Amino acid sequence: MKIVVLGGGTSTERAVSLVTATSVCKALRRRGHKAIFVDLFFGLEGYQGQLGEIFDAPDGLCGEAAIEREAPDLASIRAKRLDKSPSRIGPGVLEVCRMADCVFLGLHGADGEDGKIQAALDLLGVPYTGSSSLGSAMAMDKAVAKRIMESAGIRTPKWQELTIRREEIASLSESLPVPCAVKVVDGGSSIGVSLPDTREELRAALENVLRYGSRVVVEEKIVGRELTVPILGERALCPIEIVPPESGKFDYISKYQPGADAASEICPAPIPAEITEELQREALRLHKALGLSVYSRADVMLDREGRAWFLEVNTLPGMTPASLIPKAAAVDGLSYEELCERIVQLSLAQRQKERSC
Repeated sequence: MKIVVLGGGTSTERAVSLVTATSVCKALRRRGHKAIFVDLFFGLEGYQGQLGEIFDAPDGLCGEAAIEREAPDLASIRAKRLDKSPSRIGPGVLEVCRMADCVFLGLHGADGEDGKIQAALDLLGVPYTGSSSLGSAMAMDKAVAKRIMESAGIRTPKWQELTIRREEIASLSESLPVPCAVKVVDGGSSIGVSLPDTREELRAALENVLRYGSRVVVEEKIVGRELTVPILGERALCPIEIVPPESGKFDYISKYQPGADAASEICPAPIPAEITEELQREALRLHKALGLSVYSRADVMLDREGRAWFLEVNTLPGMTPASLIPKAAAVDGLSYEELCERIVQLSLAQRQKERSC
């Protein structure tokens, strides 16, 4: 098949997306597909060949990508595009997507996980991987996802949605409950997330979150074990436990950088069978309540009493070979290459089902 793997873009998760997309592209090429990597924001800038021959590019246009210690400087990235158009879709992107049998979405965060590119591809009649535009949008917005959880009877921490202004931070830091979690409503990769325990930390958290957006969710902080439950197709894979580093600080660096500050992952999670079954059942129920399809990953806290508290759902979770879904799929006997191809197959069937409705 001819497959465009879209990555990059201009979200705060750009660096993670580049690693996901180039990894997926190389895996699909190893499976015999004519896969090419295209950056959503830069498009075909720099491509010198004929558009009709692009799927024959010997390296699939894949370069090398790595996740640095700091999130990308998006202003600097935007300034580098030769095409100074305000469009967040780069030159040639939609044209090459229309030539593909499928678009594999290796995007994370804004413009990729929020349903926007899915809606554009729907209008073009181009099949893509993962969930529909509506399900993606609902899951990406943490406040909307929380309301869906509550309506479905899925346990989630107490929360409130706020639109904050800088002049309100002093009063909010005295009135909001602590300890808590402060999250920008549409963030990911722990960017724009803080876990303040004191009033002083809460004030700093509110100041920090304004760098990423003014709409925030303030959530009760659950103390316990952090787990994640992947969904593939119509079933839940094994839960994975994420163990924070000794510092206790779980952020962008601990997620993606090796060393003493890195979090560790235990797959499958060492939890009783009955808890595993509960997590899988509830994760699949949440997946369906949000109208998701193909694959997703639900983040959960398991408190000291063994109760599961669902936090959020990722509709385009990381897909590097070292990411969580590939680790869980490997427990089921699926190689990384087989998983990438399986996502394509499931997605094509899902798009066909949606068109026939």
